[in-house]
Amino acid sequence: RQLRDLRRRVAMIFQHFNLMATKTVAQNIALPLKMAGVPAGERQRRVSEMLELVGLSALRDSYPARLSGGQKQRTGIARALVTQPEILLCDEATSALDPENTLSVLTLLKEINQRLGLTIVLITHEMEVIRTLCDRVSVLEGGRIVEQGDVWRVFGNPQHPVTRAMLGLQHPDRPEAGPALRDGEQIVTLRFDGSSGREPNLQHIASLLGGDARLLYSNCERIQGRVIGQLQVRLSGPLAASALAQDDWVADSILTHHHQTAETTAS
Repeated sequence: RQLRDLRRRVAMIFQHFNLMATKTVAQNIALPLKMAGVPAGERQRRVSEMLELVGLSALRDSYPARLSGGQKQRTGIARALVTQPEILLCDEATSALDPENTLSVLTLLKEINQRLGLTIVLITHEMEVIRTLCDRVSVLEGGRIVEQGDVWRVFGNPQHPVTRAMLGLQHPDRPEAGPALRDGEQIVTLRFDGSSGREPNLQHIASLLGGDARLLYSNCERIQGRVIGQLQVRLSGPLAASALAQDDWVADSILTHHHQTAETTAS
């Protein structure tokens, strides 16, 4: 009985929409209510509310074959929400969509989360979906959770090898291949993991280096109001790297590369 009660509070949207081709948009949305024995008048009222919520009121009498991928997924979202669930499960809900429709559906899900106070559980391999929509993330390997936490914390300082692999392009441990370092030259990576609220301040960094530096790489983004990412700078002498390491507000951690070896100079 408890499991049945839980199932009534949970709804789901799917990767491939699972709409009935012979029913209109409105009929597809109304189907769960009809199966639950909800009176016709109440069904019509709820369906109209959901159509307005997902922006499909003008397409209520259209059939799935005439809908775009984004419109089909919006229909699936409306069908899931029409039963007034407390939890919405999304199984790869955007992986079958093009980038424009993906953004549109994510924006809608975020609006639904905020307006209805609905808990949304996403299953996805798309890191951008997690960045855009999620508050917390769990990383699974072999059916087990290997890492979890706030999105900014996991993305800013991944601990498990699986998480690092998924975020590898955003968090390389070594500098990009380039001209060999000359004697005295170093490459310094300034990392921002969101833990302290520090943000890249190029003017401050330049003042410490005295202009004797070259920016090689930058990839910083804001996740949940915190700056996550890193800068890589090529320096001509150890004094410049030392100046960065001694300043507590330059970055959350600093990694120095020289002569094919690497050492942590500050953290």
